[in-house]
Amino acid sequence: MTAALPQPALQTLEDQITELAAHINAATWRLLTLIREYDLRSGWNCGATKSCAHWLNWKCGIAIGAAREKVRVAHALAGLPKVSEAFRVGSLSYSKVRAITRVATPENEDYFLMIARHGTAAHVERLVQAYRRVGRDEAQAQLENRKFSYYIDEDGSYVVRGRLTPEQGERLMLALDAAVDAMPREDDLSPTQRRADALERLADSYLTGGDGDSTGGDRYTVHVHTRAADLEAATIDDEDVSAETSRRAGCDCGVVHWLENDRGQALDIGRRSRNITPALRRALEHRDGGCTFPGCTTRRHVDAHHVVHWADGGETKLDNLVLLCRHHHRLVHEGGYAVALLPSGEARFRDPRGTVVPPAPDTRSRGNVSALHHHHDHEQLPIDAATLPPHWHGERMDLGLAVEGLLARDGRLNPGQSP
Repeated sequence: MTAALPQPALQTLEDQITELAAHINAATWRLLTLIREYDLRSGWNCGATKSCAHWLNWKCGIAIGAAREKVRVAHALAGLPKVSEAFRVGSLSYSKVRAITRVATPENEDYFLMIARHGTAAHVERLVQAYRRVGRDEAQAQLENRKFSYYIDEDGSYVVRGRLTPEQGERLMLALDAAVDAMPREDDLSPTQRRADALERLADSYLTGGDGDSTGGDRYTVHVHTRAADLEAATIDDEDVSAETSRRAGCDCGVVHWLENDRGQALDIGRRSRNITPALRRALEHRDGGCTFPGCTTRRHVDAHHVVHWADGGETKLDNLVLLCRHHHRLVHEGGYAVALLPSGEARFRDPRGTVVPPAPDTRSRGNVSALHHHHDHEQLPIDAATLPPHWHGERMDLGLAVEGLLARDGRLNPGQSP
């Protein structure tokens, strides 16, 4: 057990924590300012990165959801000068700023700022949520709040959580009940286990007969219409679809070849060929795990790309295939990017200029806590141990009164009138 520190030493440690946290807040403000500028200048848009958030995910190691939120907050701060200034000097945490920027306007930001300075991040979150609920149509709110999320537990189990509209929830439960009734009765299964098995049956029925992407076999079928003269020139062209677009679509599908004469009459119809078998796709997904383009995190809805296209004689086998998301698959076919498989099995990409796309970001550390202090001293930011802690003494927050004051500030409620 760690020995207890004397009170003066504990106070010093606490002061160091709160002061450094304030410095980090000020540095986060500067980070978001730079992100906003970088996004406005489209610095991330080299053609290969989907968005500024995806660039942050790759280059800065920020989870894609958190990266999107940082980009959103960065742009929102430009319209909230008072909140931005409080953040700049370290007196507001990122958690408080993130919540405030969801609803604040230049007209009411000072009210939110007052709550943030006198309360905790939990107080700010509660106020923001309550303010968003006031005056909103309940059905519209239910629709906007629908969500479904999942994560994979340590043992590989999928843990799901969702919020559905009443209509969605009722339809789901009706479908689950129908699936449960259709299942053989097993006395040793609990009701929750039976519903879990029923949900799997619903998924199976969609995968076998629905319109969604399957995990094996053809994604769709391409019908290639060529004239006899075109075969001699070995060209595929169309006034609506380019040759490269056709090749991209034909990477991961079944193909039916229609040989036609000059009048468009069919001379021969080739048999439908299955390019990638379910077993090969499973092996490919096991090997690549998702899109292989550097920095891309897409794992679902990916295409199997022939490194040497089957139209050029490339074989449909593991060492001639890589997984690419739709965005990067389009770049390889129509954006001038190239991919090759090294003997090690690693995919190597080049941009349209022939420059190798780095397989990983630069990992050199540029962090320096002392530099934070030096920079903020140079900016004359008065940051110390008392900068960040709120002026809150443990009293209970009157949420109704807080919302009432905010609505009155917005002109949506007369003083004394209940929301």
